[in-house]
Amino acid sequence: MIHQPIELDELMETPVLETERLILRAPRSADYPTWNAFIRDERSRFVGGPLSEGRAWRAFATLVGHWLIRGCGGFVLVERETGEPVGHVGPWFPGEWPEREIAWCAWTPSAEGRGLIREAAKVVLTHVFRDLGWSTAVSYIDADNARSIALAERLGAVRDPDAVVPPDIDVLVFRHPRPEAA
Repeated sequence: MIHQPIELDELMETPVLETERLILRAPRSADYPTWNAFIRDERSRFVGGPLSEGRAWRAFATLVGHWLIRGCGGFVLVERETGEPVGHVGPWFPGEWPEREIAWCAWTPSAEGRGLIREAAKVVLTHVFRDLGWSTAVSYIDADNARSIALAERLGAVRDPDAVVPPDIDVLVFRHPRPEAA
């Protein structure tokens, strides 16, 4: 028997955020091929990849499951112009994380160098402080990931050397300021 996929918005209401160039929404099963191509490629090295096919599927299921367990999660970035998913940005707070994180990831090369992740992160930061009531947010970034460090700094985040890091990963912690609009 073949089962039709159930989309996340059929299971629970999820917010949709918008920017000039992007629609930010919860993950959908149709996003998986783009995610799979990314997470199985060397470009994913700063987010735990590259992964095998089976681990890629489980990692995608984790993105979806975060929404169901935490009531929030990574928004898939859909370019308005093309309708294609190009990455994700959003709240990330797995069980062993010491603090709530804003995580980001460009899935496609076309999403890099155009300010799309920054555009999305700004609206997500406002969302988590204003709508979710967060009092603080960090981003955990690999010390070798110069592009993500630069993005965190452009967003106004500052390195917090005293912050606790998640277990079993070697990262720098960048603390985000509360957005003016929050």
